[in-house]
Amino acid sequence: MLERYKTVRQPGIKEIVIRKSRFIGHIMPVETEEEAIAFVEEIKKKHRTATHNCSAYMVGWRDEIQRASDDGEPSGTAGKPILEVIKNNGLKNVAIVVTRYFGGILLGAGGLLRAYTDGAVAAIEAGEPITRVLHQQIFIEVDYTWLGKLENELRNREMRMGETIFTDKVMLTCLPLVSEAEAFKAWITDLTQGQAAISEGEQLYYIEGE
Repeated sequence: MLERYKTVRQPGIKEIVIRKSRFIGHIMPVETEEEAIAFVEEIKKKHRTATHNCSAYMVGWRDEIQRASDDGEPSGTAGKPILEVIKNNGLKNVAIVVTRYFGGILLGAGGLLRAYTDGAVAAIEAGEPITRVLHQQIFIEVDYTWLGKLENELRNREMRMGETIFTDKVMLTCLPLVSEAEAFKAWITDLTQGQAAISEGEQLYYIEGE
């Protein structure tokens, strides 16, 4: 798993008009190629009367799966530029479909390339680019006498926090960056004079800045 990666927050749709042709950019965050294919097919079904539904998607932490389709447009004028927009924006695990309703004016190869590029950019804007950062769950179990000091120190450190469980002791869930997890555990051990029971949970992605 990557420590951080850029994707989109949500499905998005945005339409632009270029020389009377309607270009509708659709984007979807996906985790697998199957999800990407299903999304492309869904849009093609929804816009079955469109002139073209051109698409591209990139899936995998190392961009292992890259596919593009011109869907009947001249070779290299639609799917490839959509894929290049995904790459140039540094996105991972996304699928884009740009639907075209022909308006009666031919655009030429260069015009098509620019139009599908603009359609893909519009889709990305609608999906809201975000950066997901990998965090490590750290559970800290202490006596209640430590709670005030811990909460204050964690607040000063601006630590991302999860659930706090109150039983005969208190268990705090902290979420440091994966790269900082070992140093964080050492800091907690020192802070509590070795009186905290520390354990690890899952590694989870959170949106940077939120």
